[in-house]
Amino acid sequence: MSAASIRWHAEARGNPAPSSDAAGSIATGAGSQAGPGVSASSNAGIRAVSGVSSRSAASVAFDPADPGVSGAREDPGFRSLKGVDNLPDPQAGKIVSRWLGRFVLESGEVLPDLVVAYRHDGVPIGEGRQILVVHALTGSADAAGDWWAPLIGPGQVLDTDKYGVICANLLGSRYGTSGPISRNPITGKPFGRTFPLVTVRDQARAQWRLLDALGIGKLAVAVGGSLGGMVALEVALDRPGEISRVVPIAAPARIGQLAVGWDHIQLELVDKLGMEGLELARELAITTYRSEIDFEQRFTGRVEPDGTPSVVSYLRHQGRKLLERFDEDTYRSLVLAMDTHDIGRGRGGVVPAFAKLAAYGTRLTGVGIEGDILYGTNQVQEMIEAASTAGMDAAYREIHSTKGHDAFLVEWDQLHSILVEALK
Repeated sequence: MSAASIRWHAEARGNPAPSSDAAGSIATGAGSQAGPGVSASSNAGIRAVSGVSSRSAASVAFDPADPGVSGAREDPGFRSLKGVDNLPDPQAGKIVSRWLGRFVLESGEVLPDLVVAYRHDGVPIGEGRQILVVHALTGSADAAGDWWAPLIGPGQVLDTDKYGVICANLLGSRYGTSGPISRNPITGKPFGRTFPLVTVRDQARAQWRLLDALGIGKLAVAVGGSLGGMVALEVALDRPGEISRVVPIAAPARIGQLAVGWDHIQLELVDKLGMEGLELARELAITTYRSEIDFEQRFTGRVEPDGTPSVVSYLRHQGRKLLERFDEDTYRSLVLAMDTHDIGRGRGGVVPAFAKLAAYGTRLTGVGIEGDILYGTNQVQEMIEAASTAGMDAAYREIHSTKGHDAFLVEWDQLHSILVEALK
């Protein structure tokens, strides 16, 4: 995503544009004040809008006693520093949130207080190889206890008797990490739609900020599916000398234009209809997460007692389920972040970006999924071809499934084989 388009997205959200001097002062302060993982160079050339000046950001702190609430639903958020775990060692098997200080985004906007929720399992930090698992769009840090539980644990492929496994909630999400339902320390209210635009690179740098705080300097593997795969790629590119292998699953080197189009329709629904639009957006998204074969096999000839086609009933159910745990502002934040994905942006293109990884010996396993209409196998194969051209040790693997894009959440045996190979 270009600097101009990052600016456009931010202005479209209704924030006033600062002067170039104000934006510049935010960006140039990053190196000394933003802490690990954020440098002035990372913001070079990007001058998006900012609702927070560097002066006010430095002078305002959260009220530790104020938990904050979502503007969309009356449920507790993160949302201040209350309950944040800042112990030197993570609490194994428990999701905790850690305060990580001031964080400067690619756009130049500043988060005065970055908090990231995470879960660490297995071999303690400093005593063995560490693996980073990154969740997809609406996921959480609970990979080991929830969405990837069959792959993580004693005796599993991500064997917690042999490795440490960490998963952190993405920047802009709602499960313990700073995002739209977090309380804005300046207004005292949840950020809501005023939460700054974040990019996939911001999300990757937030992961490194957490890893730095925990003392994890190197990663054996970074792996994730969909948006998680995009973030895993940027985690590797941010510090190519600190990671041995990256395994993006159902994720391309840059977001495809059909996916951008689908995202646009979803955000239009959300913007015009609020939570009702979020329900419809989820229904639309589900049609891209499955495959034609899956829908035909599951729903052909099936009708509910009231005459509703079963596929319609299924989609409505999926839409309602998301409303029980998500909000429209967080969904908007994450989808807009995903739309920024392009590892070649500002790096001279995809091949030069991969050349940076090749120079450090980082290996790549790109995993496509048969029948994936969101990020098709051709997109993943093109990524591997570009990586090979750049001199990387790159391999393509494919999950054969009728489940479409979401196969990375269900095809455990195939995922097991792919990860066994990646860990060699």
